[in-house]
Amino acid sequence: MTTPPDIPTGDPTDDKLDAGVLKIAGVVVLGAIMSILDVTVVTVAIPTFQDEFGASYAVAAWTMTGYTLALATVIPLTGWAADRFGTKRLYMAALVFFVLGSVLCATAWSIESLIAFRVIQGLGGGMLMPLGMTIMTHAAGPHRVGRVMAVLGVPMLLGPILGPILGGWLIGYYWELIFLINLPIGIAALIYAWIVLPADRPEPSQSFDFLGMLLASPGLALFLFGVSSIPEAGTVVARRVLIPAIIGGILMAAFVFHALRATHPLIDLRLFNNSALRYAVLTMTLFAMAFFGSGLLLPSYLQQVRGESPMMAGLLMAPQGLGAMLTMPVAGRLVDKIGPGKIVLTGIAIMSIGMAFLTQVGADTPYPLLLSALFVMGLGMGCTMMPTMTAAIQTLTHAQVARGSTLMNIVNQTAGSIGTAVISVVLTNLLLDRPLAGAAIGSRKEPAIAEKLPPGALDEGFREAATAFGHTFWVALILLLLTLVPAFFLPRTKPKAPEGADAAATVVH
Repeated sequence: MTTPPDIPTGDPTDDKLDAGVLKIAGVVVLGAIMSILDVTVVTVAIPTFQDEFGASYAVAAWTMTGYTLALATVIPLTGWAADRFGTKRLYMAALVFFVLGSVLCATAWSIESLIAFRVIQGLGGGMLMPLGMTIMTHAAGPHRVGRVMAVLGVPMLLGPILGPILGGWLIGYYWELIFLINLPIGIAALIYAWIVLPADRPEPSQSFDFLGMLLASPGLALFLFGVSSIPEAGTVVARRVLIPAIIGGILMAAFVFHALRATHPLIDLRLFNNSALRYAVLTMTLFAMAFFGSGLLLPSYLQQVRGESPMMAGLLMAPQGLGAMLTMPVAGRLVDKIGPGKIVLTGIAIMSIGMAFLTQVGADTPYPLLLSALFVMGLGMGCTMMPTMTAAIQTLTHAQVARGSTLMNIVNQTAGSIGTAVISVVLTNLLLDRPLAGAAIGSRKEPAIAEKLPPGALDEGFREAATAFGHTFWVALILLLLTLVPAFFLPRTKPKAPEGADAAATVVH
């Protein structure tokens, strides 16, 4: 007997996103916007935190790291909690935690209190994205997953662009506003969720996997802490990197051994028996490493080499988001009709063209060429990220969706952190090999440095710095091209409805 879903699913005969699905999408997108924007907004604010609380950059950066580790800790619990309590209750609880953490952050009196409050924020923010994917998939049904993933993809792609713009503007008034802005949005999202999301009808509670939690959550958090420490340590072999990463890796390996034998594991690794999900995970791993890793390069290039402000750097990144917004809805519709394989392969190929141009970036590359390359990359991204997510979720049964979306978000978070660390280390080492590059970049903050350099050395330094950025883009490009291998095996036909999907389907009104 099939347990009725807690979120009504779409009519399998209707390909359009009806009003009921779009209302639910509004709730999910509000939560996603808050969660994703908050990450990029705080990145811009780290220098302000240094000045405000008299902290070093390494300590202030924990406002980012603490949030990320909280996300990593709570994401594995999301699938079980959604089954146990229902997606509506859990989503509203996650919103409350996130908004409460935001308000507390605005009242921080020291860098230590701010880091602690960011952890509270992360406990809520970590659940918002996997829960949103689950809610949207249940609402639309498997035959429209591509379209709903396209809706969810908009805040994921626009967050890194709008975050620096919004953060730079708000910090110009009061730094507390970057957190307090979440209060009205969060209250609106809570009211909207209470009205729009259907009442929960959770499945009978499965036994909670305490051993899995003790292995997976701290294992993932320790591993990501080690990886995220690589840029600061400057090397992979530092004790601060190796010790937590090795302990985390051992805990995660033990979890894998446990999960394959447990009846109801915290993260269902048996989902890898599904070939579509297996290849989607491999594709997402390589793509997230390339995408999130390269995501820090161009804003840094624009600020450090070209001398742009954080806000202007964010504005110059806008063509990437515009390109993605053009192709994402089209890709979503096509994925539902012909499967994700051809769409993802096309997207990676297009994105690689734009990335290849960035490997040749110089100290005076004309902005129209840079903006054109970003636009091309955006066109490719709109055909890649969310169609890959769709490939993983589309063939899962109703009961598997919560666990599947949790698994994909863990992969996304972990691969993104690894990619960012790898790219940061490569760029740092390339800059260290070019002393004039470091001096030129330093002169952006301390103009007195330029006065000590011989004639022509400053221009040469910026050229060397640009070359370092260009060579680092090669790493991202190679990762992106490797993504073509698993993407080749993604489904290239319209997927069949998963078993039990028709029995669960009801029309949204």
